Amino acid sequence: MSFEYSAKYIKQLSRAVEQKEDAYLLNEFEDMHAADISAVMEGLSAEDCKYILDLLDPNVGADVISDLEDDIRKNFMSLFEAEELSKYLDQTDSDDAADILNELPVKMREEVLGSMKNQEKVLYIVDLLHYEEDCAGGLMAKELVKVNINWNVHQCIEEVRRQAKKVDKVYTVYVVDDHDILLGRISMKRLLIADEEDKVADLYEPEIAKVHSYQEDEEVAELMQHYDLEVIPVVNVQGRLIGRITIDDVVDVITEQAEKDQQAMSGLSEDIEERDSLWAMARARLPWLIVGMSGGLLGANFLGGFEDELRLVPAMAFFIPLITATGGNVGIQSSTIVVQSLASGGFQGSVFDRYFRVLIVAILNGLTLALLVYAFNFLFIEHALAVVVSVALFSVIMIASFMGTITPIVLDKFGINPALASGPFITTCNDLIGLGVYFTVAKMLLHS
Repeated sequence: MSFEYSAKYIKQLSRAVEQKEDAYLLNEFEDMHAADISAVMEGLSAEDCKYILDLLDPNVGADVISDLEDDIRKNFMSLFEAEELSKYLDQTDSDDAADILNELPVKMREEVLGSMKNQEKVLYIVDLLHYEEDCAGGLMAKELVKVNINWNVHQCIEEVRRQAKKVDKVYTVYVVDDHDILLGRISMKRLLIADEEDKVADLYEPEIAKVHSYQEDEEVAELMQHYDLEVIPVVNVQGRLIGRITIDDVVDVITEQAEKDQQAMSGLSEDIEERDSLWAMARARLPWLIVGMSGGLLGANFLGGFEDELRLVPAMAFFIPLITATGGNVGIQSSTIVVQSLASGGFQGSVFDRYFRVLIVAILNGLTLALLVYAFNFLFIEHALAVVVSVALFSVIMIASFMGTITPIVLDKFGINPALASGPFITTCNDLIGLGVYFTVAKMLLHS
């Protein structure tokens, strides 16, 4: 069903909870997707959410809890008893269940695990709790389908049927040896059309992309993007198959990284959301605002050093915004392209080729803009100042292009998020450099 997610709709649901109109609530949520239910619940109080969830089927409730935003879910789960929460985790994939349990106090976590009925899933979850959140082991789910290389097709199909009951989506069937060492994969189509007595050893594909449990989540996302994979197996240091990572978990990683980069480019020093406290939002914005303000103060003092030039040719002041804005825009364009290259796995070709291309593009853009500015200024101001502005603009574009290219590379080498180079950092630097170039050129040409 379609629904109107509005303040009026949320108020209507709250009233229905208050008056315990269970039939109405069940009818509203009966055909609604779990992700849509989660979106609606983000507008309700935690108490109202719990009331509605208690009415729903545990399978649906498990999906709803998994889809909730972390901070909302944390407040929401504080209302549950361990036994209540365990019935939902029994229906949740092991990776999502481990993420949820990590948000609970240790005592509550132990109580929930002790109340769960699916003991195999408990073992899966306990194993996953040992991994850091931002590595392949923290992303993977333990549920998968695997077959032994020594089996025939008949044995495989029977085993696949048994294992598939525990797996929501079967993307592929993995092939292992007697020690669970990952050897390759076999497609369901090939299993179904093969003769029952055919051996897996003669049918499987040995070439398979895989990741180790200790690899960073960004490496996993990059690999799955590169090979356009829906799922990728995870192995330990001995090469044993221990889990799989599905595309939905990788999409979350990509989204989180994109949000971090966007916030870094906007000059936010912390990961914040609109619902965060006023102090948290102010604290995240202040550092780079202070950097920008400091740059402005330095720029003002810098202009004081060229007071004589401004007094001699007051019209120079009119072109300060042009110089600084153009330098800032060129720097951001250059750094954004480099940041995208770094995010997609680094540069292709030699460093010399890249800088040569940057140089040619900067020259073309610089000459075009400088000539346009000169043609415009030639009609309204004296020739000498028109030349100064055009030469300064060309010089600023060249330097800003170089700065925008080299800055994110240097930041990346030192382990700093290169997206910072596309925000206030590069803008402030280019403003100061642009002013310096402008007045240096003016001093050289006007006094020559």
